[in-house]
Amino acid sequence: MNPLRLRCSRIMADEITKSATASTTSTPSMSKSRSFWPSVLRWIPTSTDHIIASEKRLLSIVKTPYVQEQVNIGSGPPGSKIRWFRSSSNEPRFINTVSFDSKSDSPTLVMVHGYGASQGFFFRNFDALASRFKVIAIDQLGWGGSSRPDFTCKSTEETEAWFIDSLEEWRKAKNLSNFILLGHSFGGYVAAKYALKHPEHVKHLILVGSAGFSSEADGMSERLTRFRATWKGALLNHLWESNFTPQKIIRGLGPWGPNLVQKYTTARFSSYSTGNVLTEEESKLLTDYVYHTLAAKASGELCLKYIFSFGAFARMPLLHSASEWKVPTTFIYGYEDWMNYQGAQEARKNMKVPCEIIRVPQAGHFVFIDNPNDFHSAVFYACRRFLSPNSDKESLPEGLIPA
Repeated sequence: MNPLRLRCSRIMADEITKSATASTTSTPSMSKSRSFWPSVLRWIPTSTDHIIASEKRLLSIVKTPYVQEQVNIGSGPPGSKIRWFRSSSNEPRFINTVSFDSKSDSPTLVMVHGYGASQGFFFRNFDALASRFKVIAIDQLGWGGSSRPDFTCKSTEETEAWFIDSLEEWRKAKNLSNFILLGHSFGGYVAAKYALKHPEHVKHLILVGSAGFSSEADGMSERLTRFRATWKGALLNHLWESNFTPQKIIRGLGPWGPNLVQKYTTARFSSYSTGNVLTEEESKLLTDYVYHTLAAKASGELCLKYIFSFGAFARMPLLHSASEWKVPTTFIYGYEDWMNYQGAQEARKNMKVPCEIIRVPQAGHFVFIDNPNDFHSAVFYACRRFLSPNSDKESLPEGLIPA
């Protein structure tokens, strides 16, 4: 097992153990957007309105004009005898979407966030990318400012359908096709699975620190076995299989949750951002946004145990589908990313489409926050055939590392 992955697991186990004593035994549900009680009197001081408001504050940093909308994806997939994921309600569901101004002939770039994140995490990238693309970023169903249906999936197949089918209904509602699809981490997994099912709509795939390329059988090691034998490993494995998510800690801490989130964002986004550390304003706005998106009603986050086993190994690995790939693909990894780029290297061996792997220096898993300038260079290079008439003559930008 990757040492960084194991160290992250141990740290998470420590945090869960510490927080368990501070948390209440039951977690109140998310307040409705029009709650009778003011936020200062709620145990969990958030709501849907708070999410959208914090998103607006965070995106105030972005200079490019944009439109925010709630895209209606209906109450269930067309032709299905069931509503979205066995929901007891006929109410329509919505995908929170932001679209940025661009030149009319710019290629369309759709951006999909990772686990525990939302589209606002790309706030450092929208201006640069909108100069070359028509940028559209979404909150996946069950996250951010999108609808949060009760999570009723009971298998990996159903859970994948939750994200893939809702993304496809969103595409239909937006009348999009022939677009570039970019996904980060778990969003990379969803983007890849979507492209496998609907390759006719995606002209290029960009997977940023993508999860899901290796399985437990591929990556099991003595190190992981020994860690599972410890009380911390056993506890963490039990919590994982019980679908205990980090967000539950935030909710359990109630009004103290924002302080924990502030400690996380301050520590995490200063770790690798050499020369690109968050400004005080960015840190404050991102912390506020992250808290409200994490503390809201549990929904999409509950996918975790169905998609991955303990240690973040995919239950249905993308590596096993590499030979079925139909869309040209670029992988982008931060040089210090705990996601292992070797999985992408293995997949490339079996792909029958063009594939390249780029590593970005001075960056970790959130490469687009840690080193935005080099990340933008990597994206522009990945899409050179759509942006430049002499793409064949372009070389990899200085500083980027091929793998």
